[in-house]
Amino acid sequence: MKKKQIFIIVGAIFLVVLLWRIILLVTKDAGGESNRLARPPVAVEVDSVRYGSIQDTETFTGTVTPIYQYILAPKVAGRVVQIKKRIGDWVRKGEVVARIDDSEYQQAVREAEANLRIAQASLREATSQFALAKQDLERVQSLQEKGIASPAELDAAQTNFTAQQSRLELANAQVEQREAALKSANIRLSYTALVTTEPGFIGERYVDEGSLLAPNAPVVSIIGIDTVIVQTTVIERIYGRIKIGQTAEVQVDAYPTKRFAGKVARIAPMLQEASRVAKMEVEVTNDSLALKPGMFTKLSVVLAQKNSAQVVPSRAVVSRAGESGVFVIADSAVVANYIRVRIGIVTSEKTEIISPEIKGLVVTLGQHLLEDGSPVILPGKNLEKSMRKGKKE
Repeated sequence: MKKKQIFIIVGAIFLVVLLWRIILLVTKDAGGESNRLARPPVAVEVDSVRYGSIQDTETFTGTVTPIYQYILAPKVAGRVVQIKKRIGDWVRKGEVVARIDDSEYQQAVREAEANLRIAQASLREATSQFALAKQDLERVQSLQEKGIASPAELDAAQTNFTAQQSRLELANAQVEQREAALKSANIRLSYTALVTTEPGFIGERYVDEGSLLAPNAPVVSIIGIDTVIVQTTVIERIYGRIKIGQTAEVQVDAYPTKRFAGKVARIAPMLQEASRVAKMEVEVTNDSLALKPGMFTKLSVVLAQKNSAQVVPSRAVVSRAGESGVFVIADSAVVANYIRVRIGIVTSEKTEIISPEIKGLVVTLGQHLLEDGSPVILPGKNLEKSMRKGKKE
């Protein structure tokens, strides 16, 4: 009986020891797993959320062209006897820039004038003869009614009247012909003076005095640069975002510190099939005349703009699982929380956060080491406090 009691007591003690060991092992494993899951604090850089203006701009390259350009050329052949302007000279509208030898054309005008005077004299004579023939016809008709004139005399008077009437019509036609010839001669004479149709600068001079020109041979080119056009191309990706009237900024290498303001004036209604680009023109007011045709330009067009937007540094935005988000550190906290955001305008420096409203600081460096709820070490005056709190956690 005593042996049985001893076995029972020993078994109970063994069970108690075994249970105690199991409890120790379970407690130790739980503590080890907790230690393994504990995250060390991560040193990060942060920045604040701001409200201000943001612009979505696109950069292009282009070429400056004049608002208009035309070439002065004669419509008649001849030798150049005078050119008043050289490259870079200003010309007014209606100013004579060059003259062609007009001796032959002056002579043609004088001949046309003489022919016109002859035709006018013939017209006066025909008018006088017509008046006499008319009077004679009326006289014969009156005598024939009284029975004095014979029918033969009436027929002769009628025939003479008709002939003189035809002669008068011919004389009138000849006068009109001579007048037209004189007008043509004067027009050809006017072609010997090359007159500007719009004001501008002489862009290029093609001939000198003494040159023998054929019709339509260029003499000088004239350009207008009070306003210039910057021509560029737009790729298909942003074609739909370009609108007429959008503001633009132009920069040229000749004046690296200057910026010239312009506006989108025209967009081609089609894309070129080979390159998939469309032509775009930006008009720039050139009061200083600093922009010259042919200059290479860097062009920035404002596609969208907001004056009061919630913005964060662009490097604060991360992409996870196809969504955009930021790590936010609330005031007086050293834990980073991941927040999904809806973004708007994006630039190289700033990104607009449409929603939600963010309160606190955003992490701008070290996000790749963070998860939602990760402890962090803040820079600056909160560094020691963050480190102490991070060690406790």
